[in-house]
Amino acid sequence: MNLLKKSLLTAIVGLTVVGSAQAGPKPDQLDRLGKDLTPMGSIRAGNEEGTIPEWTGGITEPVAGYQLGDHHPDPFASDQVLFTIDASNYKDYAEKLSVGQVAMFERYPETFKMNIYPTRRSASFPQRIYDKTRENGRTGTLTEDGEGVAKVAEGFPFPFPENAYELILNHKLKYKGSGGVRYNNQVAPTSKGQYTLVRLREELYGKYYVEGNTVEDINNILLYFYQVVESPARLAGRVLLVHETMNQKETPRQAWIYNPGQRRVRRAPNVAYDNPGTASDGLRTNDMTDMFNGAMDRFTWDWTGTKEIYVPYNSYKAHSSDSKIDDMVMPGHLNPDYMRYEVHRVHVIEANLREGFRHINSRRTYYLDEDSYQILLTDHYDKRGELWRYSEAHSINYYEIPLFWSTVETHHDLQSGRYVSVGLDNQDQVNTFNSPLSESSYTPSALRKRGRR
Repeated sequence: MNLLKKSLLTAIVGLTVVGSAQAGPKPDQLDRLGKDLTPMGSIRAGNEEGTIPEWTGGITEPVAGYQLGDHHPDPFASDQVLFTIDASNYKDYAEKLSVGQVAMFERYPETFKMNIYPTRRSASFPQRIYDKTRENGRTGTLTEDGEGVAKVAEGFPFPFPENAYELILNHKLKYKGSGGVRYNNQVAPTSKGQYTLVRLREELYGKYYVEGNTVEDINNILLYFYQVVESPARLAGRVLLVHETMNQKETPRQAWIYNPGQRRVRRAPNVAYDNPGTASDGLRTNDMTDMFNGAMDRFTWDWTGTKEIYVPYNSYKAHSSDSKIDDMVMPGHLNPDYMRYEVHRVHVIEANLREGFRHINSRRTYYLDEDSYQILLTDHYDKRGELWRYSEAHSINYYEIPLFWSTVETHHDLQSGRYVSVGLDNQDQVNTFNSPLSESSYTPSALRKRGRR
């Protein structure tokens, strides 16, 4: 059995229940990091067909000509489309498509397509994150219920994941920089493609990622999230503040909103689970932000294996300041000419609603990139068990840091024919990651002072 097959078999047969994780740290495997495994814990080798190359470090420096604050020039701009999948041939590629992707071809046979490019394993992170991930492999453990993690700091908590809980926590705790400022602009077009741009300025202060912090140091606060609506006028001035916790069973997420008309701050306990996201026309829920976030307790979680699939990757054209939102927005979905898909290995996780719990989704299937643990695709099912929504995270390497994260997320309602896209900062300030933010700015009293009429 060759190395790749052996590594894949090890991954696929990993135990998928929370109890299995109680075996604890895996210091005996640390020597694999940087050898047959990447520093993040993914398989370094490519596949036998050669369509997935070996990981050789990802992007290690900015593209020539890039200046801090620029939208990121495409390091793979010279790549040509290998082939295109559309309604006429998607069945030929069905083994490497998600259920949601198949549904998109069937729902929009005249307009939806996927341009497939050469696979570029561009994901990379700072050396400090690699070093901390190695240390976490020596010490990190799940809490008993799988909702949290202990004895880790800064890096991915589980470089040798054994179950769905560890994989989802790797996604939730992936490196985002200690202080992020971005325009996470949003459109929710009608079925005819008409839209109003909602400008959302956001700040993210990540306590977990501050150099020197450990889980024990941060008082169960993973990050502070601050969002203000700048336009349209009917929504302008609304502010949301979230204290996102590491272990949400121990301390649930805390949230407050500021209403400029009332000039008051009030608690917002509904900013969680399946309640609608800000100005989304009900097309995305709060726990769909960053594809999945928040508490895991309403679902059971099972890692069903690792497979090769076509996923959005290196989506620099969708990110570019040369791309105009008017040209990108179409009825049913964003313009496929701005999107890039590649074949990558992903971890497949099934989340099923627990008996006795409530959620608008009875089931979700998540597809996590092996190199970054970013959720790239999600298939969402309604209460009848029928496919309802399909989500994509078009992602890039923010190579000045470096880190790999989504630039545009799109959530499609396959039943209504509508969708919502977030992250459209093409004509606004690009995402920053290590801005000097202050923890004192993210208290309820500070929220009142920062609000405006």
